[in-house]
Amino acid sequence: MRVLFWGTPDFGLPSLEAMRGAGHDIAGVVTNPDRPAGRGRRPRTSAVKAWALEAGVPILQPERPCEEAFLAAARRLRPDISVVAAYGRLLPPAALDLPPLGSLNVHASLLPELRGAAPINWAIIRGHRESGVSIQRMVAALDAGPVLGQTRIPIPAAMTAGELYAEAAEAGGARLVAVLEDLASGRAVEKPQDDACATWAPKLDRETARIDWSRPAAEVANWLRGCDPWPAAWTSLAAPAALAGRTLQCFEPGVGGDRADGGEPGTVVRADPARGLRVATGSGTLTVGAVKPAGRRRMSAAEWVRGLPDAREVRFD
Repeated sequence: MRVLFWGTPDFGLPSLEAMRGAGHDIAGVVTNPDRPAGRGRRPRTSAVKAWALEAGVPILQPERPCEEAFLAAARRLRPDISVVAAYGRLLPPAALDLPPLGSLNVHASLLPELRGAAPINWAIIRGHRESGVSIQRMVAALDAGPVLGQTRIPIPAAMTAGELYAEAAEAGGARLVAVLEDLASGRAVEKPQDDACATWAPKLDRETARIDWSRPAAEVANWLRGCDPWPAAWTSLAAPAALAGRTLQCFEPGVGGDRADGGEPGTVVRADPARGLRVATGSGTLTVGAVKPAGRRRMSAAEWVRGLPDAREVRFD
């Protein structure tokens, strides 16, 4: 098949490689325009665009996918089908219906669970024991179209969002190729979703990733893992005075101890140069294995404590 691929981050790369390996013709890629990023605010090329440049595949970067000039350019590529994997924008009906075989989406959840922008993060934040990837036919409603195939992925107790992201990307590529083969052979079965069972995975960002220490320790641990590596769960420092008001991103949680060990939520029960941090929560205490101070690299919590003027004064807001 001739495939028009829509995607921006590296989540879509295993799908591109799997389709190319299976003999499909990537007619072109649609990706977001280059955006300023980093301290120098230089335009950054998306992972999908970088792949297309190396592969010699045509690239389209519309500001909005409803622009008539863009749609005309996409039609000239003569795709049989569109495949979307983390493009980052909603497709208008004119784009969805552009290829004769319609548009498929590689979505990182077991639909109808976790429709929306951040299914990988929320699967871990909500304590799910498994997630997965779904290949669904795109319709006007968000992530609501019929499902053509799914792959389940178990979520071990210590898995982070970054680790689930990598597994879902690979699983998505493999399942996508199988679905395309079923479509070509006429074996594909499109199963409607039960909207009554739908749950939602709203967008996360750096502003909303602040840690709520009043939640039980197990929930705070899920929050840290579900925001690792992005958007990164963070807290602010109340003490020592030299660091008051600064932020600290927290990673690698461990649950243990009870409230008798701690005090008020957010109280740093232990700031040890050898053993790192333990923090009181709404129920139980939580160890923090790694941190990232503002403007510095990620490091072990013990290393960070060793650099403090007085570890006994550490307190979180």
